Amino acid sequence: MSILVMLGPKFRDMVVSKKVKVLSWRHDFLTPFIGLLLIAVTLVAYWGVQNHEFINYDDGLYVTENDRVQAGLTMKSVTWAFTSTHASNWHPLTWLSHMVDCQLFGLNPGYHHLTSLLLHIANALMLFLVLKRMTGSVWKSSFIAALFALHPLHVESVAWVAERKDVLSTFFWILTIWAYVYYTQRPNLARYLLVVLSFSLGLMSKPMLVTMPFVLLLLDDWPLGRSRVGRSGCDLNSQTAHSLNFRKPQSVWSGLVLEKVPLFGLAAASSALTFFAQQQGGAVRSLEVFPIETRISNVLVSYVSYIGKMLWPYRLALPYPYPEMLPMWQVAGASLFLVSVSILVIHYGKRHSYLRVGWLWYLGTLVPVIGLVQIGSQAMADRYTYIPLIGLFIMMVWGIPDILAGWRYRRVLFVISAAVLFLSFIMITKDQVRHWCNSITLFKHTLNVTTNNFTAYGQLGLALSGQGRFQEAIPILSVALQLRPSHPETYNHLGVISAQEGKTQEASAYFSKALRIKADYAEAHSNLGAILLQQGKIQEAIEHFTEAVRINPNFPVAHFFLGFAYLLISDQNSALEEYKILVQINPNLAKQLSEKMIR
Repeated sequence: MSILVMLGPKFRDMVVSKKVKVLSWRHDFLTPFIGLLLIAVTLVAYWGVQNHEFINYDDGLYVTENDRVQAGLTMKSVTWAFTSTHASNWHPLTWLSHMVDCQLFGLNPGYHHLTSLLLHIANALMLFLVLKRMTGSVWKSSFIAALFALHPLHVESVAWVAERKDVLSTFFWILTIWAYVYYTQRPNLARYLLVVLSFSLGLMSKPMLVTMPFVLLLLDDWPLGRSRVGRSGCDLNSQTAHSLNFRKPQSVWSGLVLEKVPLFGLAAASSALTFFAQQQGGAVRSLEVFPIETRISNVLVSYVSYIGKMLWPYRLALPYPYPEMLPMWQVAGASLFLVSVSILVIHYGKRHSYLRVGWLWYLGTLVPVIGLVQIGSQAMADRYTYIPLIGLFIMMVWGIPDILAGWRYRRVLFVISAAVLFLSFIMITKDQVRHWCNSITLFKHTLNVTTNNFTAYGQLGLALSGQGRFQEAIPILSVALQLRPSHPETYNHLGVISAQEGKTQEASAYFSKALRIKADYAEAHSNLGAILLQQGKIQEAIEHFTEAVRINPNFPVAHFFLGFAYLLISDQNSALEEYKILVQINPNLAKQLSEKMIR
């Protein structure tokens, strides 16, 4: 007979009550402790970003060469943020976040990096809390949050200022899930509008979030269990079940889909707007550049490559060059792997819903960036895994304990494995963060881990020339030209270097070559005009400056030199008009250029 039975029911109830209080206290203490630990380890892994510079790859588009952003939160710049498709995207909240940084910190890169890091930490904490709320599992939720916070594949999203849109949009992604969980507990219009608002803010940060309605349907399956209305084992509260008002499983799913029609509408509108913006910006590659069979092959291989880099984060690079042709064995192997995993998920997912949800989460959230519609020239990108890897983390963190459920030493194994894994990730992530210190270290690393990487050669050459290291830059840019002989920007860069070295004839030849390849290249027209002006060929220079401002009416340097050329031929009225335009476009630059010419 148990000692508690012998001591009577009152004593037994008192002991059980004390035990519940102790467990409750441990639970209340555990959550903030895990939160503080997440913050600490993430700061350890990423703290080096505070000393990083801006890089010359897209940071100029978003901050360092963007006058609207540098102006801070003015009425004019805010209006521009909501109406512009600059950088081939419509993401006004991303622009506003950069504007706030410029307003507070100017062009101090350390603070811009710290803002992205703080958002990443907030995302990890919110992911932990929302998973815990949905599943009730503290340790599994914290494990996934730690994987998210520390995985080296996420360095690109955090350490690259231009990718603020990743960490910002994911903040609203997780907030949308949180609002949705809140809605499912007691469905009403006010709570649903919170979901719509959070999702809308996410889409205004980065359009990759268009898959959110599908992810919410997955969460309805597991862990929320909303798809099990009317079945045995239903874990819904009665109010939620009544709100759906369906009995048959098919009708339940119809109701769940119908419930998300407004979200699907927002996703469709965002997709259309994004496609328009990227076509306008020339970011969408045609089928002539990347044929459909090449794209499908790259899609299949990329899905598997991302999994490989998740398991073994090695040779990470920015960017990964698009392969001219993938070996057939790679495409066939990737196809076999994806089909095999999908079959296993279908089979075992009947009893373990998290497998089905995690796998579809991974496959689905990568669809907008997997390359069927090719944006840019990269084959894949580490930043694209920021949200999709959560699905694979769910599969592993819930699946491994189930596999080892009968083994008596599994807890010891889990503790040791977790310690080794996270210590390894901290070290690898710290090392990867170090490569992002500046453009030169970043692209030298990329060239060490990739081959025939035209973009990395070009950006490294540009970074070296920006520091006046022309003799180092020229051979690097020459290799870039060998890889892509018809690239006008590279000829323009070589022309700028030649001009700075005083080799005007050579510079003129480079600029002319760039214009033969791309006749509407405004910068090359302006640069060639400057050389002609220096040679005393004023009328020819005016023709090139005029063409530059016709192609790009908001090109301040071209307006300045066009005005100066008009002054040289005593056309004061035309010169005054150009300077008026220049002052409207960029008053600070107008002042700087005028002072420089006076000196």
